[in-house]
Amino acid sequence: MTSSMNQLPIIDDKRQSIPAILGIDGDAIPQAAKGTYCFVSLGCPKNLIDSEKMLGSLALDGYVLVSEPAGADFVVVNTCGFIESSRQESKAVIREMLDLKRQHKTRGVIVAGCLPERLGGPQLQEELPGIDGIVGVFAREEITRVADRLFGASEEQRIIFRPAPVKALDDSARLRITPRHFAYLKISEGCDRTCTFCAIPKMRGKHATKPIEMVIAEARELAADGVRELNIVAQDTTNYGMDLYGRVRLVELLRELEQVEGIDWIRLMYLYPINFSDELIDQIAGSSKIIPYLDMPLQHVSDGVLKRMQRRVNRKQTIELVNKLRERIPNVVLRTTFITGFPGETEAQFEELCDFVEETRFERMGVFTYSLEPGTPAVKLDGHLPEAVKEARRNRLMELQQSIAFEFGDSLVGYELDVLIDDRIDDETWVGRSFADAPEIDGAVYVKGTDLTPGTFLPVQIEGRQDYDLVGSVVAVEESVGERH
Repeated sequence: MTSSMNQLPIIDDKRQSIPAILGIDGDAIPQAAKGTYCFVSLGCPKNLIDSEKMLGSLALDGYVLVSEPAGADFVVVNTCGFIESSRQESKAVIREMLDLKRQHKTRGVIVAGCLPERLGGPQLQEELPGIDGIVGVFAREEITRVADRLFGASEEQRIIFRPAPVKALDDSARLRITPRHFAYLKISEGCDRTCTFCAIPKMRGKHATKPIEMVIAEARELAADGVRELNIVAQDTTNYGMDLYGRVRLVELLRELEQVEGIDWIRLMYLYPINFSDELIDQIAGSSKIIPYLDMPLQHVSDGVLKRMQRRVNRKQTIELVNKLRERIPNVVLRTTFITGFPGETEAQFEELCDFVEETRFERMGVFTYSLEPGTPAVKLDGHLPEAVKEARRNRLMELQQSIAFEFGDSLVGYELDVLIDDRIDDETWVGRSFADAPEIDGAVYVKGTDLTPGTFLPVQIEGRQDYDLVGSVVAVEESVGERH
């Protein structure tokens, strides 16, 4: 996660407690500051962009971000509500902040994001009494109003929700909490899919495309701020443009993004396996900036399970698409996610999924156990499985994937790869990523060298593998970019 590279007030679901953070100390706070705050961000990259937008709004309004929640005037927790485990993580962090408030170490706690949207303000306050302000996903622009009210006596406007927007939100003027050289760029909001297991449309609303000119303006702003790797995110990336333009326009957007000066890598995330046209494949295959790394959550491969999930894609179509991507995009790295233990999943259907993973050999893969989400259609399905069965299937699938991932890592030993340097470990060791490694979710490349600079691309000779990570040495000091394998 990013705090391992730059100590910032952000945690994710891998953290068990609030980290010690490098930030502004009390002596450095401007006298004209409205107040001080600490910010905790949880969840996915889309949520992180919302966090960065709120940070920007608070900064422009005169509030100062500090490094520790203890001693700050207030704390903002931007929550995740995706599945039960993420909701529990969010609640644990909120309780930790409320404990600080009871100890008079902070004056207030503001909760934002997906958890309030999922549970509703009253239920959240009832479950976690002491919360001073609640801001829904689409009320993020009004975080400063809630903060202002926190310092007054009035209860007015301490809870703000807004309906999902018809138009996509503007994500410019963010205070970024990723390292300077990479950023997430959200191209749309919400989702029109009706997957029976998913509550995202309830939290994030319907698909709303961000106009091409707005995306390009944000990309240029990020490039001007030092970004060299753009990670494209959305709830449904391959549906980009359908609602706004009446047709999918992802290819046109990518062509425009390729022209943004300063950007060297464009990484595509959250690609739904529908609307994956030949034109899109050709655009990726022929690009010097769109790297051959595709994140495409598939969830399952058995026709019976896919139908109950309402994924609107079948096994045959999935296999044809994967084969086409492998055939037409040189050195492509595929990342996907699957769900084990979906209601009604039989042992034979799970075996079918295992066989598919073994045959397809995804270079990157994650597995979730099915999480029963109140209000989703899957709750009403028959055949809900015991947690032990779901976990056992997840573990077996991940054990299978581990050998595949290790084999892929071994296949890179001996090659020279361009590596984007992220951070310094010690005087002679640095950590970076190849095209095959998305920030925060994949492995890393540990690089032997001296006087390297984070944010630069360097040719690295891969000399070995350590679990999911690679180890190598800098080949030359001249910067390089574009090598695909």
